[in-house]
Amino acid sequence: MKITKILFVTDFEELLFNALQSLMGLRKAGLNHVVLLHVIPREKVAMRRGIGYLKQEERKLREIANIRFIDWAETLFEQGMEVGAHIAVGNTVPKVLSVAEDEGVDLIVIARRKRGKLEELYAGSETSDLLRKTVRPVLIYNYISQSGRVGENPFERLLLALDWSLSSERALDLVLALKGTVKRVDIIHVVSEKDIGKLSKTEIQKLERENKKRLNDVCDVLVKQRSDVRSHLYIGKIEEQIRKGAWEYRATMIVLGTGSKSIWKERWSGSVSHTLAERSELPLLVIPAEIK
Repeated sequence: MKITKILFVTDFEELLFNALQSLMGLRKAGLNHVVLLHVIPREKVAMRRGIGYLKQEERKLREIANIRFIDWAETLFEQGMEVGAHIAVGNTVPKVLSVAEDEGVDLIVIARRKRGKLEELYAGSETSDLLRKTVRPVLIYNYISQSGRVGENPFERLLLALDWSLSSERALDLVLALKGTVKRVDIIHVVSEKDIGKLSKTEIQKLERENKKRLNDVCDVLVKQRSDVRSHLYIGKIEEQIRKGAWEYRATMIVLGTGSKSIWKERWSGSVSHTLAERSELPLLVIPAEIK
């Protein structure tokens, strides 16, 4: 699973050209084509009370985006990259999915939009909506974190979270394809407190041995690439332990798979990937079980 073509989605606020440049380390893994996308929210070109449409405003916003993209493309061309660009009006997720399909990209890069508490509770975010619907890996990129940390090389030190699912296998395949880009990989598997709550001491020890063996097997696969690889077994709340592991091992990015969930189940119980997408300060690379 190589990454040769990415879709970089920008609103010219949270992900700018410096964020795109920080991803150029992917050239060592085969990246040679960048597709730029800017989606103008429909409300920016709608008249008051939703009546009518401001064609002049749309033309102005399109021209502003076009000028920015021309400037970006010139630098990317100089770096030997192929470049495409799309400017659209409407809702972000449908436009991202449509362009990703038309262009056949290998990775979608988006920013995690900051939202208020009520919006988080009652409105499914664009990020979660995209994760539910896409069949392509998504990099949720917080280039400048809340702490002010800048993601100069997000692929340098990966925390690969595995749960032994099909999407985990896809995540491992993707990490293997990043040969030459990654300096260190820390592999983590978290045993949920619920999974061991009713087990005997002997059963817990058996579970521990089985998971450690699986982790060591994955390490053996990655070590063949001469990567600095370590494995870790944690017990607790999965999302919390992944974040803890990322902090302890100074990860620059978290990589994990995701499964599909209905919007209501996700909103009230949540999946690990969707929760991390909303809360993680680090960039998060999410791989679906089915990849196109």
